[in-house]
Amino acid sequence: MNAINIERLTKAFDGKPVFVDLDLVVAQGETVAVLGPSGCGKSTLLRCIAGLERPTGGTARAEGDVGYVFQEPRLLPWLNVEKNVRFAARDDVERARVGGVLGLTGLHDAARLLPKQLSGGMAQRTALARTLVRNPSILLLDEPLAALDALRRMDLQAALASIIATLYATALLVTHDVDEALYLADRIVVLGGSPSRIETELVVPLNARRRRDADLTPERTTLLRALGVEDHLPSFSI
Repeated sequence: MNAINIERLTKAFDGKPVFVDLDLVVAQGETVAVLGPSGCGKSTLLRCIAGLERPTGGTARAEGDVGYVFQEPRLLPWLNVEKNVRFAARDDVERARVGGVLGLTGLHDAARLLPKQLSGGMAQRTALARTLVRNPSILLLDEPLAALDALRRMDLQAALASIIATLYATALLVTHDVDEALYLADRIVVLGGSPSRIETELVVPLNARRRRDADLTPERTTLLRALGVEDHLPSFSI
């Protein structure tokens, strides 16, 4: 069963198409990463799925409740962590989930802290908890870890992978980071061209998913080549 169905999706701004006739399906429980250069429409794709942008043509359907996590935490500065999460709850059922969500995201000990007292990783965990309190079956993740340093990023990647697996959620992740995509995703698509299209699609080997020690050199090379990065890497001879 597919959780996300994108058929012949077209989006243009001021008559200039970002992508035309884009097709993509994401299966229930699957994590798909979207890579591509800046301006290729990665974030626009998520916004069309979430209903934040109206497609120029075609359809983008999510078959379930959608949670959207932005690159910036966007926390309310006058509310502590618990109250920021509680603020997103729509009813008593969701409010009853706050404690469990704080535990799931590792925020119990930070529940009384204000946003200004949080590290970047804790702020992003709070943003994720605020999304999860609504119990979405589909997560749209728009570079949520981009602003973090390397160690915090790796820590939150592991936490995010665990949360997605625990909830058996479907996830569509936009990222610029090839290694992040290889670690988190079951499948990776690379957008490119003008207007954008899917230039490369890669399935991460099952036995290498969510493993730091997996040798994914061939897959990494494929993605770098698709992104046009490999040709610009320095070469060394000994």
